[in-house]
Amino acid sequence: MKKLIITSGTGFLGKVLIDHFKNRYDEIIILSRGSSHRVKNVKYLQWDAKTIGNWAGEFSNVTHVINLTGKSVDCRYNEENKKEILASRLNAIDVIAKAIRMHDHKPKVWINAASATIYDASFDKPQTEATGVIGDDFSMNVCKEWEKRFFSNNDSADKMVAMRISMVFGSQGGVLPVLKKLTRLGLGGKQGSGKQMVSWIHASDYAWMTEWLLNKPDADPIYNCCAPNPVTNEEMMRLLREECHKSFGLSQSEWMIKLGAFFLRTEPELVMKSRFVIPERALQQGFKFEREFMKDALS
Repeated sequence: MKKLIITSGTGFLGKVLIDHFKNRYDEIIILSRGSSHRVKNVKYLQWDAKTIGNWAGEFSNVTHVINLTGKSVDCRYNEENKKEILASRLNAIDVIAKAIRMHDHKPKVWINAASATIYDASFDKPQTEATGVIGDDFSMNVCKEWEKRFFSNNDSADKMVAMRISMVFGSQGGVLPVLKKLTRLGLGGKQGSGKQMVSWIHASDYAWMTEWLLNKPDADPIYNCCAPNPVTNEEMMRLLREECHKSFGLSQSEWMIKLGAFFLRTEPELVMKSRFVIPERALQQGFKFEREFMKDALS
């Protein structure tokens, strides 16, 4: 029997994975803060992502685990939010590992969501798994602690894999609907200098890469989860204007972005940081992307 557990699986990425895997597993368990219910072979169970509950019994015969848990970084980085951003990630790993150790059986693979934000900002040098420069600021340090805690529990599955996920493009959630709305309102110009790099991946390729890693017996511990052709922010916004049939888009200077971020209760780095990340390891090992170029992904 193939059984998949996805923790915090009711968000955008979780829904992408449920749609992809629902006909590939006998049973899928979704752990979330919502009410418990079942939809065909997908069972939703309530958890708080930090304490053992009745849900832990589902780990007795699980074959694969995907952990997506962590407070959204789309918020102001005040002290309270910063503590919760880190704690939510570490607590989830600890309680999942504890649930697994309650049983004699352990899963074949545990994939943990990580972030391509772990790399230092780069405008001209691609960051790969082998040569990428690991940065040192709040976001990057969260990513480092997140991965450190995950791999410290390496006895919790036969294979432990961290996916350093970039910006995921899908029509049902994530950042793309927001960018499309801004573009249709005439605000689809470059943001800041427009020279910052944007690493991205189409939602379907994210799901296919996840499946590829779940079934790859010789998988490495870390993979960059992004398309092989990042673009500049200016190019991304130009492609969005084309897709939205808008000939004009007002650009936003850095001070405008900082002011807007303040009123939207978010952080300007989500737009301003240059993320030049390449999936070198996946490419070397034969993973094939369906959508390698942003123009194809947007269409």
